[in-house]
Amino acid sequence: MSPRKTDKVQEDLNAVLDRIVAMPEPYSTIGTRLHETILSAGPRLRPRIWYGMPGYATGRSTPVRVFFRLDDDVMTFGLTEKAHVEPEPDSTLRPCAWYLDEIDEATLEKIAGLVRTAFT
Repeated sequence: MSPRKTDKVQEDLNAVLDRIVAMPEPYSTIGTRLHETILSAGPRLRPRIWYGMPGYATGRSTPVRVFFRLDDDVMTFGLTEKAHVEPEPDSTLRPCAWYLDEIDEATLEKIAGLVRTAFT
């Protein structure tokens, strides 16, 4: 990666981290754990600010597929229309967003699986 491209990737990462730190508690902690889980599940993902909140794609100019946001004290983890999403077993619905107000290991495992599937 060229030095200029590396600088832009680092700028994007710093902007995402700044946004997460600026969230009020407990959402800053939840956001930090989400961020770490998303990058662990997809180590080649590139975070960037997307509609004012953290979004994750495979590159700077590729579509965001995974995001999380905080609106009115509601943390949302979601998948965009560009993500690979399996329909529910008994219907044609495709789940794409989940609300969080706390986080545990089971939730992080579920999110890691969703991230891996979103980028297949």
